[in-house]
Amino acid sequence: MNIELFRMINDAGKEFEILNPVMVIIANNAIYLLAAAVLIYLFSRNPGDRLMVVSGLVAILLAEVAGKLAGIFHSNHQPFAALAEVNQLIDMEVNNSFPSDHTIIFFSMTVTFWLFKRKHTYLWALLALLVGISRIWAGVHYPADIAVGAILGSAFAYIGYRLIPKVKYVNKNDLAGKEMKNI
Repeated sequence: MNIELFRMINDAGKEFEILNPVMVIIANNAIYLLAAAVLIYLFSRNPGDRLMVVSGLVAILLAEVAGKLAGIFHSNHQPFAALAEVNQLIDMEVNNSFPSDHTIIFFSMTVTFWLFKRKHTYLWALLALLVGISRIWAGVHYPADIAVGAILGSAFAYIGYRLIPKVKYVNKNDLAGKEMKNI
């Protein structure tokens, strides 16, 4: 079923060649748009935005570690290296494609944005789905690689959302002020 679904999406690139450049741009460059949004939120004056970014970055880190562990237990080469007649649109080295790092990153941040903001996050969700589909379209991932990446990214985004706001940061000035009052 994984290969059949891969063929269905990847073969669409042979039928609708006009979309191939768009899919390559999404597959390769959408990550820069996400990075720009993260930087904008990080340097905003809103502490909630910074908390959201920290939560998302922790989610990415944890999801990537989980993804690397999953890759140890299940390994497969990219479709372009394992299957015949793949519409390969991106040149890359042969490696383990399970799970998709791009999808982990996008879903970690997209779900984090949704959990913290809930406003206009449908555009990020649409882009995250397009990134996943474009990676299949370009011949570098199987649908299962994308699905597991989305699950890991989403799950760790939720964990980050629940845990990171509870972490207490100690401000030395506040601590010094409290000690002075106790004297």
